[in-house]
Amino acid sequence: MEKTNVMRLLDQKKIPYTAHDYSGTGAIGGTEVAAALGEDPDRVFKTLVTEAAGRKYYVFMIPVERELNLKKAAKAVGEKKLEMLKAKELLPLTGYVHGGCSPIGMKKAFPTVIDESAEGLESLCFSAGKIGYQVETTLKDLERILRFTCADVTDQKGADYEV
Repeated sequence: MEKTNVMRLLDQKKIPYTAHDYSGTGAIGGTEVAAALGEDPDRVFKTLVTEAAGRKYYVFMIPVERELNLKKAAKAVGEKKLEMLKAKELLPLTGYVHGGCSPIGMKKAFPTVIDESAEGLESLCFSAGKIGYQVETTLKDLERILRFTCADVTDQKGADYEV
């Protein structure tokens, strides 16, 4: 399997992880990725980047079948309002493309919030920084390389909420 920069960073810090390769499956969306990996969608997280006034950026990791509640997310980071970052701005800001964005190894470290549902998990999977690759590690081990807080920032998939 090809090593991504995320895997190399985890190796450098001697953080244990399991690498997953779903590149040959054709999976695109988060739910498809979870199915391709044979994982519970509640354990597979997507990485979302938001923007607040004054060009302040925040990263959120949430389960693939859930939706980011922007009101809850703004409250969690002490902002009045957040907007999703436009897809065309993702690569220049983070160094990652849509579908391959990882919270580890961005060009700059941004405040990161992981949905509180991760606190009860044995481990979680998230992008390894390249489409087709995921890494799996524990929340405790993730703390060794990524500064983050946990908060309730999601709504269940399909739930009605105001933005």
